[in-house]
Amino acid sequence: MAAPAKKPAAKAPAAKAKKKGPLTAKLYDVSGPKIARKNKFCPKCGPGYFMAAHANRIVCGKCAYTEYVKK
Repeated sequence: MAAPAKKPAAKAPAAKAKKKGPLTAKLYDVSGPKIARKNKFCPKCGPGYFMAAHANRIVCGKCAYTEYVKK
């Protein structure tokens, strides 16, 4: 009679990446009592929805509205 097959040893769980803090601080420029927004708002979604600035375009994360930047 054959010996029963052994189960492979369990692997250790992979290390989790550390979470980053809130990134909203990067969207504002604070100088004294004044606060200025760095990115522009989406013209379709309205105030409160920032557009992401990429190398060659500006994109809304909600509705995917895109403006291309000429260099």
